[in-house]
Amino acid sequence: MTDFIVDSHCHLDMPDFDKDRQEVVQKARSVGVRGFVIPGTTARRWNKMLKIARAAHDIWPALGLHPYYCDTHTETELEQLEEKISKEHPIAIGEIGLDLFLPQLDEKKQRFYLEAQLDLARKYDLPVILHIRKANDPVLQLLRQHPVRGGICHAFSGSLQQAHKFIDQGFCLGFGGMLTFERSRKLRDLARNLPLDALLLETDAPDMSGEKHRYQRNSPEYLPEVLDVLETLRDESRAQIACQTTLNLQQLFGLQIPGFH
Repeated sequence: MTDFIVDSHCHLDMPDFDKDRQEVVQKARSVGVRGFVIPGTTARRWNKMLKIARAAHDIWPALGLHPYYCDTHTETELEQLEEKISKEHPIAIGEIGLDLFLPQLDEKKQRFYLEAQLDLARKYDLPVILHIRKANDPVLQLLRQHPVRGGICHAFSGSLQQAHKFIDQGFCLGFGGMLTFERSRKLRDLARNLPLDALLLETDAPDMSGEKHRYQRNSPEYLPEVLDVLETLRDESRAQIACQTTLNLQQLFGLQIPGFH
């Protein structure tokens, strides 16, 4: 019997999947992946992402402007985002955040778009999906200034103390392919010591492939490999981890996940 799990972060709208998207989704379903959250990245990709989500009962879209592309975002796109939110009713605002790891990204622009989108999330009472690199404390500070109803810290890699600060603000923490590398000791310690009701499974496909698929396209069908590692790290059974992480996502977004009770 396969486990009932959900990929809380995968970019199925990316061109990497244009040739075999349906096959990828079917393969993932066949190994127990019963839902897929697709975060938005740029305004020009929203319509494609929404079309993919509309065609399936188990694919849910979030809408947002990703910090990677802050140089190409415009203030007009923030207006378009608000229009899309009111019309399309996404499950979250995302993928939004701060990336201070890449020096070429303009921090001031990133902050402007993050704050604007946090305010939209507050206005429409939506959770957010956060992309954070080398910026956990600045993002926590911005969340205090622009409080929202929680969300996901995608690919979390902060400290245990920072993790608890996010959890206290209503966030779950996403763990993906990086957990499958034995050298990821700090990340594994986090996944071992955090409360299970704060954890989510994710792939970030087509990026962030796990150890078995290094240098290959990542895929939601590899999500059980993240569960494999969590099972070795934690005291709970595999079935408990699968069930609770799925329940976490369902409660976070107010979803009805087909077949999950």
